[in-house]
Amino acid sequence: MDFVYRFPVVKGLQAGREYYIGMVPLKMISRLFPNDDEYVLPEYRAQRKLNASRIPVISRYILENRHDYVFSALAASIDGKFSFIASKLNQDIGVLEVSMDAKFLINDGQHRKAAILEALQEDKTLGEETISVVFFSDKGLSRSQQIFTDLNKHAVKTSNSISELYDSRDNLAVVTRRVVSQVDFINTYTDKEKDILGKYSSNFFTLNTFYMANKKIIQRAEITEECETFLIDYWRSVAENLVQWNELKNKEISKVDLRENYIITQAVVIQALGRVGNYFFLHPENMITQLKGLSCIDWRRNADHWYLRTIRSNGRMISSMTAVILTANVIKRALGIELDKDEISREEKFLKSVQK
Repeated sequence: MDFVYRFPVVKGLQAGREYYIGMVPLKMISRLFPNDDEYVLPEYRAQRKLNASRIPVISRYILENRHDYVFSALAASIDGKFSFIASKLNQDIGVLEVSMDAKFLINDGQHRKAAILEALQEDKTLGEETISVVFFSDKGLSRSQQIFTDLNKHAVKTSNSISELYDSRDNLAVVTRRVVSQVDFINTYTDKEKDILGKYSSNFFTLNTFYMANKKIIQRAEITEECETFLIDYWRSVAENLVQWNELKNKEISKVDLRENYIITQAVVIQALGRVGNYFFLHPENMITQLKGLSCIDWRRNADHWYLRTIRSNGRMISSMTAVILTANVIKRALGIELDKDEISREEKFLKSVQK
């Protein structure tokens, strides 16, 4: 090999095969992994088709968190000649020499690679930073396709709830965590990891449910201390005026009774309360007084005003956005809040459909 790339690497062993981990400057990414715009049938590719819509999102993440972004390693197969030259001090540390005639095929991380290249166009100083690359020896298309499958088949997307629990960049996620922690009943029965609760879960809510409800409350408003204070006051007032929540707190009803016979722990209702909260966010003057009306609403599943609006004919919950609006309409009217034009229109369409 006359002309070679030299990568300081650590050698490893998996399934009897050697692989190498090296640090590659970002400015080298375009040279090692050039873009290939030629269309190739899926069965002749070792990667999925690039989803162009994902690239600007990842690129913006890098640029907006210039001093605080994190990327996992790329995985690549080397199609060509290479050799590992071990250090005299440690046989697992050394230099990987790869012929410049060799090709590098990305097995995992093509969207990260494309986003890095896009970010580099806007900020050249990123080029001096590095990303780890796991190098495998290319054993043909079949093996490369298997590497891609193995790397991605068992990947599990994190739940929205746990993302919002750990996210310190999303101000609404930060505020939602604080709000939940400040309202005893909500904090006690909110699962902060899962997005979907089982039938026999000890919790009633998910963190994501309140995150989405809070998003409905504040809409596009800037998140300030005053905003956080409002959200805490709002959900505290809601909790104080929901009879069944307090009955459970006082052990007057059971969790099973609350879950099976009432709708007040269902996500669609929490989202509806988010819409109601937006009204008070804009008109906070009589919030405490008006929210007392929540105690007068019949929250039983079999109450007529929820039928086909919140509850299907088979007794199951309806989770559509229309159901959220129609449910919020019932709550607003009970609290003496006038419906807006869109809510009136939805209400009229609903009533016509029911009468048919």
